[in-house]
Amino acid sequence: MKTRLLIIWMGAAVVLAAQAAEGRAARPNIILFLVDDMGWMDSTPYGSKYYETPSMERLAAQSMRFTDAYALPLCSPTRASILSGQYSSRHGVTSASGHQPPQPPGYSFLPTKAPPNRPLLMPESKNFLDPAQYTLAEALRDAGYRTAHIGKWHLGLTRPHWPEQQGFDVAFHCHPDPGPPGNYFSPYGVSAEDEPGGKTRVGTITDGPPGEYITDRLTDEALKFIRDNRERPFFLNLWHYGVHGPWGHKEAYTREFARKTDPTGRQGNPIMASMLKSVDDSLGRILDQLDTLKLAENTLLIFTSDNGGNVHSLTEEDAKTQKRKADDPQLRDWRQWAGNRPPTSNAPLRDGKGRLYEGGIRVPLMVRWPGHIPPGTTTAAVVGPIDIYPTVLDLLGLAAPARQKLDGVSYAPVLRQSGSLARDAYFTWFPHLAPGVAVRQGDWKLIRRFEPRPQDYEGLHELFNLREDLGETKNLAALRPEKVRELDALIDAFIKETGALMPRPNPAYQGPAPENRRAADPLNGWVPKNCRGELRQGALVVLAEGRSPFLGIANLKHQGPVTCKFRSRGASGAGKIQWRVAGQQTFPAEGQVANFTLEKELDWRETMVELPVKGALVHLRLYLPATPEQPVELDWVELRPADGRAQRWDFNSR
Repeated sequence: MKTRLLIIWMGAAVVLAAQAAEGRAARPNIILFLVDDMGWMDSTPYGSKYYETPSMERLAAQSMRFTDAYALPLCSPTRASILSGQYSSRHGVTSASGHQPPQPPGYSFLPTKAPPNRPLLMPESKNFLDPAQYTLAEALRDAGYRTAHIGKWHLGLTRPHWPEQQGFDVAFHCHPDPGPPGNYFSPYGVSAEDEPGGKTRVGTITDGPPGEYITDRLTDEALKFIRDNRERPFFLNLWHYGVHGPWGHKEAYTREFARKTDPTGRQGNPIMASMLKSVDDSLGRILDQLDTLKLAENTLLIFTSDNGGNVHSLTEEDAKTQKRKADDPQLRDWRQWAGNRPPTSNAPLRDGKGRLYEGGIRVPLMVRWPGHIPPGTTTAAVVGPIDIYPTVLDLLGLAAPARQKLDGVSYAPVLRQSGSLARDAYFTWFPHLAPGVAVRQGDWKLIRRFEPRPQDYEGLHELFNLREDLGETKNLAALRPEKVRELDALIDAFIKETGALMPRPNPAYQGPAPENRRAADPLNGWVPKNCRGELRQGALVVLAEGRSPFLGIANLKHQGPVTCKFRSRGASGAGKIQWRVAGQQTFPAEGQVANFTLEKELDWRETMVELPVKGALVHLRLYLPATPEQPVELDWVELRPADGRAQRWDFNSR
């Protein structure tokens, strides 16, 4: 009798074990394919006429494509929100600072003091994803998944904050990593005094053969992980360095794109196109591997980006905040191919990476799971990185972990076309650069700014109807005050619920007195380029420090035509004025230039230049014949539109 019972018990155990194994096998593999700095318009499925992305087209035909998916304006907050399922205001990673040393325990992320020219005490970002977070990787690992992180991390510099401590069994990454490990080609050249006994690479990336491209290497490592784990459920976090700077690219690809033009006139940077093609090649290799191993039907693949496209690098605005060496070989290489053209254009969206406008936060998102998600479909559901965690668990039939607070909601009903999102509004918290918070509810979007900055935006509240005005060109806040109050109340509730660190008044602020404005911005908005500008004895003295010195002024609002007048003395020679109008992301390669000549003068002389501006003047460059030995002195500069009031910069009065 005992023997018979033992046999029955053993048989039942075998059946249960087989059923459990079958349940595990039925769970889909998960691949999260994340591109760095890829904008909403940076692929053919989303409307680009310049970039070539056949693998993304292939994926779009097999996926549900989201038209209204969001990220944060910078990379680290998005990555932290993906892994935690939380808004950045809750997890505290609000800027791209994951390559900096972690703050010590007890650190106050809301400073108690600031310089007297700053009206607010602004919150700081955590430089790491808190190890106390129960991440998506940990939840999947505990559910029986083999987990891997391959590529950019940027969520913690030191070993306690590496992906190995956040739920990943396998990790191939490098630090510090705002961009690729040293450069895009092997040897990657990143090492540090990290352990006793000599130098060791920070992270786990190792050099490959000379000239190996990091995008290809990450793909090789990803394919190996897929092959090694094809018999069990796996989670692959493939986070590419491309298309982030420092602009490493395959020259053969770049040469081909240099021969192309964008019929829309929006995009056209051959290096960005080259880097994006390499990322597209990587995606194609992943798709091919899944087909070869017959894993495609049982793999959930999520493709997205960490922020909007980069439209600021290598422009005059970028030069104000980044000290780049003119002899940097990678920058020389970039300019050889692309001049000073920014990496991409997000048009028709406004602005780009690092901003709360749509160009900075709207990103591509495609989700594929054959047999479960209808292929070739689109949705306008408003989703973001906080939603990936609950969506993956929902599709797997796993309960949300009680130990992890999730701000996101599952969009599995949208993917299955069985329902809609259980959420009324979506928020973006970003207390940096042009700091503020945005809320999206239906067609409406409200941005609440923390401080007035007329040169960057119009008022503390900006209200847009995105269905009627995708480019966010018309601020409706003054026309729809009731809608502003309604959405503002949602922001108040969001701030309270997530524990956001709100800016506070700076007790040391000395007010907008002229002497304080001078300390904060001595040139009153004018930015010297290839020159040095100094205020001396009531004049702006311009001394050349490189070729083609000029003064730039942005955020203008003058309807053309415009007359430029200035009073100067000093060096003689040819000068010119170049301008950019609303809707132009960059200065045109030709045209929109007015020339003038300065005679060598010891006394002040006025010069008047007619600018045949067509449209709204927003940005101007004043090229002067200054040399290192012979400066040009400016007493004042004036812009006078044909039908408006003049704008004058009087350096003598400052």
